[in-house]
Amino acid sequence: MSEAEIVSELVNDRLVVWDIGASRRLYKMGYYGKPIGIPKPKGFDFDAPLTLDLIEGLYLARQGIIRVVKGNKRIGPAALERIARRYHERFDLKYKVYENLRSKNYVVGPGIKFGCDFAVYEHGPGIDHAPFLIEVKEAGDHVTAADLVRAGRLATTVKKRFVFSVVDKKTSSIHYLVSKWWKA
Repeated sequence: MSEAEIVSELVNDRLVVWDIGASRRLYKMGYYGKPIGIPKPKGFDFDAPLTLDLIEGLYLARQGIIRVVKGNKRIGPAALERIARRYHERFDLKYKVYENLRSKNYVVGPGIKFGCDFAVYEHGPGIDHAPFLIEVKEAGDHVTAADLVRAGRLATTVKKRFVFSVVDKKTSSIHYLVSKWWKA
């Protein structure tokens, strides 16, 4: 473990960074996690532990930025991945998209409040609104008319672009299908 590695504790389906200074550093690195009890943090000077989703936690663990523990036991990335698979349906697809978007310097947050997989920011929460909502699909999945209507209604209601992220497991490629809605 390096000196800079941040300790996070596995608590059910979340990781918690209890150290406030480490929480601030991690959030400042790329808007990772959410400060507990602060729905919309203003800046990086908050006094709360940080919670991380298992997908972003695995990403950070693989990058060597955080160390995951449960009690006195260290949980390595492979074990954390097995745990995350139990909580996230289609985990492998979602992780692949998360990792791809982060590699392109997007800030990726959970999209649960929008009824999709991810909300994606170009700069970060509090700086800009998430312009994209992402729904992860596997190549060969069917997209129904109801899926398209739901995507269109949701995106126009919250003034965002709805994106179907299609992962091809055979080629490891990801295609982004962006919908743009207009009024006639």
